[in-house]
Amino acid sequence: MSENDGQGMIVNPEPNDENQDWDGDEADRADRLRFAEEQAMIREQSEHRQQDEALRRAQQQAAEEAGEGK
Repeated sequence: MSENDGQGMIVNPEPNDENQDWDGDEADRADRLRFAEEQAMIREQSEHRQQDEALRRAQQQAAEEAGEGK
């Protein structure tokens, strides 16, 4: 492995006029879309976990109340 194999390098930290990363290109739009989709999926999974936990607590409480009513 060479010393300059690209690992850990900052890509284009200070673009010059010849080497400009244009904001809004297709790759940037695809990255933003992918990020938004991932965030939506994470939120959805979190909401499902919260609903599952609330249902489990409600079932546990109902079982405890049914046991006390005997």
